[in-house]
Amino acid sequence: MEERELQSLVEKISVASFGKPFKHQALFNPRLRSTGGRYLLGTHNIEINKKYLEQLGEKELIGIIKHELCHYHLHLEGKGYQHRDQEFKQLLKKVGAPRFCTQLPDMKMKHTHKKILIYQCAKCQLSYKRKRSIDTSRYVCGKCRGKLMKIKEEILL
Repeated sequence: MEERELQSLVEKISVASFGKPFKHQALFNPRLRSTGGRYLLGTHNIEINKKYLEQLGEKELIGIIKHELCHYHLHLEGKGYQHRDQEFKQLLKKVGAPRFCTQLPDMKMKHTHKKILIYQCAKCQLSYKRKRSIDTSRYVCGKCRGKLMKIKEEILL
């Protein structure tokens, strides 16, 4: 799908679901990572993450477009357009738009593997498990102030 096709789809959904025209730009933003789309308050444009179309299909894309159009129309009407606003929640329900988009399959994979770093004191042999790496030249053992050494890295599934 190209941007002109996206623009046309957004305009059709706006008229069909909301009964109002979409008068701004809809475009793909390749920089979006963890969200399906966003409505820009300053320009009133809608940006869509193309990965959702590629990985989850057109049905998911239509849901994202409806969600962003809820922000769009409510904001232009001066009503509550934020996720926490009751008017927003009611409009989502009315047009059948999801409150949150489905997580991308490749994003699920990134969060299933957790890395654990294990450090050990050279003096008292006390072990430390950490998610983030420690600067061993700067930090010492909390028990005996001995030198810390990185022992191993474990990857948990």
